[in-house]
Amino acid sequence: MVLTFILVAGFILFYMNNLMHAFCIQKEIPDEKQPSVIRTVNILTLILLISSYIEILFT
Repeated sequence: MVLTFILVAGFILFYMNNLMHAFCIQKEIPDEKQPSVIRTVNILTLILLISSYIEILFT
């Protein structure tokens, strides 16, 4: 169960990074701001994944 969730979470993070990179290119976000945008999205995605794992664990 844990291994499956980690693999799915890794895939989700990888895919979200690809989507955010495409978004930054499409919206022409300056190169200086791109790392902070991607880092923010990664942190929010990790919070979502951790909370969903805890919910699955305790149900």
